[in-house]
Amino acid sequence: MEYRKLGKTGLTVTPLCLGTMQFGWTADEGTSIKILTRAAERGINFIDTADVYSRWVAGNPGGVAEGIIGKWLGMGIVRRDQIVLATKVRGRMGEGPNEQGLSRLHITEAVKNSLRRLGTDYIDLYQTHSVDPETPIDETLRALDDLVHQGVVRYFGCSNYPAWRLMQALWSSNRMGLEGFVCLQPEYSLLARQQYEQELEQVCQTYGLGVIPYSPLARGFLTGKYRKDEPPPADGRLAGSPRLEEYAREAQVWQVLASLKELGRKHAASLSQLALAWLLQRPTVTSPIIGPRSLEQLDDNLGALDVRLEPEEVAELDQVSAWMSPS
Repeated sequence: MEYRKLGKTGLTVTPLCLGTMQFGWTADEGTSIKILTRAAERGINFIDTADVYSRWVAGNPGGVAEGIIGKWLGMGIVRRDQIVLATKVRGRMGEGPNEQGLSRLHITEAVKNSLRRLGTDYIDLYQTHSVDPETPIDETLRALDDLVHQGVVRYFGCSNYPAWRLMQALWSSNRMGLEGFVCLQPEYSLLARQQYEQELEQVCQTYGLGVIPYSPLARGFLTGKYRKDEPPPADGRLAGSPRLEEYAREAQVWQVLASLKELGRKHAASLSQLALAWLLQRPTVTSPIIGPRSLEQLDDNLGALDVRLEPEEVAELDQVSAWMSPS
């Protein structure tokens, strides 16, 4: 197994990260535990979750994915110190006015609850799930810095930050002499390049941030299960969503899929594996987050580690998926 450093830290992670948003949602507890076990057996040491998973589902109070991971860790299948465990804070976890956001109060309570659900006394990577415009960044950074010095968090990062917010946070932590963000979790795939590449990529490269992209398969569109001029699969994650309609009406999207299919024949690889392989060869990407809901999907995703695209093949995918630069 190839390992990579998370940005400029000394933390070593696998080139694919196991995402757990599907746990307790489209993957029941038993299936989720099998996925965790198979991933560990295949050498994956990096697991990403969030306290809010999957509170948007009726009857799901949030914290369910964390609870499943905690149960799995308690089985002793792997030692806790063999896993790099990442979770996130920001989303609403209750009805009270302070049960969301990035205030010191909410962060302090949320990390205690995450530790309890995960069945551990420390979190390797604690990430702010998105910007909280109602809380001063200094307050958030001081709270996170305190967690590091208390030993309950080893590193912290962020997700879904625009470039100016990320720069504000990096500047503020430097100004105050605090620990700072070590990584960014952006949406990034062959079908979603501009938001990351236009400004965020340069920030991450300049300041040595790790990059752990989510939705590397464009919410399932890059698996090839969607067909032009055909109804989407009823069980697809994009079924009935505005994003599906957006993808489906873009001619460029179908050109990307056509290129992946052609490369798939050459490499005897699935579209998913090729889309992940493209990301794995991006110079600033550390570890794309895969989100399987079955063992079959997990095995397929892990197969991307055996795919190596030639420079001309990378260039072809770059060209067919290129976004327009501002004039």
